[in-house]
Amino acid sequence: MRATIAALLSIPVGGMDALIALALKPYMDLVLIEKSVTNTSYIPVLIVVFALVQGLLIYSISYLNTWVGSKITNDVKYSLFKKLMSFDASFFDRSTSGEILYRFNNDVDLACNGLLTNARQFLTRIISTLSLIAVLFYNSWQLALVSVFVFFLALFPLTLVRKKLKQLMSQTVKTGSAVVTHYNEAFSGNRVVTSYNLSDYLSRKFKKSLDSVFSLNIKIIQRTGIISPIMHFVVSIGIGTVIWMGSYLILNNEITAGNFVSFLTALLMLYTPVKSIGNNFNSIQMSILAIERINSTMDKIPSIINSSNPVAIDSIKNAITYKNVSFEYDKNLKVLNNVNVEVKVGETIALVGNSGGGKTTFVNLLPRFYDVTEGEILIDGKNIKDIDLNSLRSHIAIVFQDNFLFAGTFRENIVLDSKDVSDEKIFEALKSACLDDFVKSLEKGLDTQVGERGILLSGGQKQRLAIARAFLKNASVVILDEATSALDNKSEAVVQKAISNLMKDRTVFIVAHRLSTVQSADRILVISDGQIVEEGTHQELLRSSKAVYASLYQTQLSG
Repeated sequence: MRATIAALLSIPVGGMDALIALALKPYMDLVLIEKSVTNTSYIPVLIVVFALVQGLLIYSISYLNTWVGSKITNDVKYSLFKKLMSFDASFFDRSTSGEILYRFNNDVDLACNGLLTNARQFLTRIISTLSLIAVLFYNSWQLALVSVFVFFLALFPLTLVRKKLKQLMSQTVKTGSAVVTHYNEAFSGNRVVTSYNLSDYLSRKFKKSLDSVFSLNIKIIQRTGIISPIMHFVVSIGIGTVIWMGSYLILNNEITAGNFVSFLTALLMLYTPVKSIGNNFNSIQMSILAIERINSTMDKIPSIINSSNPVAIDSIKNAITYKNVSFEYDKNLKVLNNVNVEVKVGETIALVGNSGGGKTTFVNLLPRFYDVTEGEILIDGKNIKDIDLNSLRSHIAIVFQDNFLFAGTFRENIVLDSKDVSDEKIFEALKSACLDDFVKSLEKGLDTQVGERGILLSGGQKQRLAIARAFLKNASVVILDEATSALDNKSEAVVQKAISNLMKDRTVFIVAHRLSTVQSADRILVISDGQIVEEGTHQELLRSSKAVYASLYQTQLSG
């Protein structure tokens, strides 16, 4: 509604330019020719009133458009954020934080603000242009033909540079996103930067990105800066021609002096925006390209989606089965190769092996962070691709090696999106995670801030908070991905106790580097180069003729 009102108000705003120019004809004819001001005294007052009304209308349009534009911007950002939340892990693997910030935030501001400003100016200018052209033809059709021809001739250079600009502006966005990434890395990696004395190194990288942005901006100016001078030159030819022809027409009594002054006023009003349009052309093009990128992002289909008729599961009753599973991040480079294993409900499975063998990939396929390249993963005989994603993931809790904590409080990081969770339940989860005494000792308790990414907590505290979060989720399947590998011995002992509590009566997958943490597992899978090369209990594998696990175990003991 507000957008419609703003559009309607643009009509009189654009038309008033023509009325002001038109009012000058009778005024000049009566004053200059008839030397009379008797019937013209109202015209200056009328021009002032028109200008005042026009100013008030422009303010109203600006207010309405800003309101509408801000709403549109927020709606588009919300839609893009929801789209971002739908993308799979591979999308984030391929993207930098700077690229995501540019594509999902900055592009919206650039597109909506640019579109809003230019749409308002465009609509007003269209009405004004048509009205002013009508005034031109009213005063002199001969001069009008020349003026309109020059008007469109002045716009022609814009069509020549658009294609040249598109590639440069795309590069500018890419380089600009790299600058944002530098800021994010400086923030997130500040301790690494300090400990390794990397401030000069990162500053040089940052300067290199800034130089690239500068170079691209200069190239854009080189290709577009000439537009305004050309337009000024073409417009001056039009004005000069009109003055020359107008003098001839006045002397031959084909038009009056009033016609000429009115015509020249309308012509200047028509030409003035054209002379400056080159200065705004770059921002217009950036807005258009931002809109194209937004549309491209909204049209992108995530690779991990529900099937056409997904089914929900209430529980996992029998087994999780990996059947001829192969997976590759890059084409023809298999990370897992024809893996077959059945995990019964309540069983604890440990995955061990050298780094890069495929252990983490194995567990990442179960909640569908990625989809298998070949084969299938079954839960109670159902392919997980046929199970509703929310339903599937609601039965799986994951404790990572480096658990992400949101900026907020202990309460917010444990409860997450769960509704109506009592403090009693939260402290039960904290107690099971061996973190309740620590939280109770804090002045604000559960409402204590943990800092962005949990920066105010130690590594062990972050792990136990993540375990408390998993306890509260109460999922039937737990994945522990190197959950203690980054901790010292004292912290590991406390976290290991919390993990033992979490594992009770659940189906558990443990990805471990330290073999001392998996000896009690029901089965240990030794994975090497994407294949299961050994399988059994700790004692069975120590006696295995293949001796792969035994060799790893002896290496760690001797280390």
